[in-house]
Amino acid sequence: MKTYDQKNFFKHTFCEFKQVECFNFPENTNYKSKSESVYFYTEKGVYRKSNHWGRVANCRWKLISNENYKTQNTVIGFAKWRDFYPINSTEKQFFIEVNFEKKSAKLKPKKNNSTTFLFSFSEAQKKTRQINHLLKNDNWAQHFDIPLEDLQQKIITKFINSNKTLQEIKRSFK
Repeated sequence: MKTYDQKNFFKHTFCEFKQVECFNFPENTNYKSKSESVYFYTEKGVYRKSNHWGRVANCRWKLISNENYKTQNTVIGFAKWRDFYPINSTEKQFFIEVNFEKKSAKLKPKKNNSTTFLFSFSEAQKKTRQINHLLKNDNWAQHFDIPLEDLQQKIITKFINSNKTLQEIKRSFK
């Protein structure tokens, strides 16, 4: 697995930064981007002060925030170097987390010693979009004789635990 630091963390990576309430950036901040984001590097990771998260240049950086966060507000996040993952790789380092109650799916980086079925970033991203569509629309389910919630759970569970296409899995339930 690739090791990240201040020289390469900003090159095609996925990361979940955790919001930090109090951190004073020193005068000699390590880096300030064209979009006014400020970075401070430590031995363990990087602090980022910014008003934009999600798609950042060629990266996908999410902010795990507290309840008070609103988009476009400037907040500070921290991420450890080990929390960065390559997104332009074929390495299978991501899994899909589904919340059936909230009808949402998210891709997540693998956890140590995880037995979860893993995908490359692009595979996980594509499957996540498909799952969110299955959860939010029910037109596709009208030709099945299984209650919608049961059908969604069965198909999606099979989908996130295999390399089969969604079409193959759907066909197996007809």
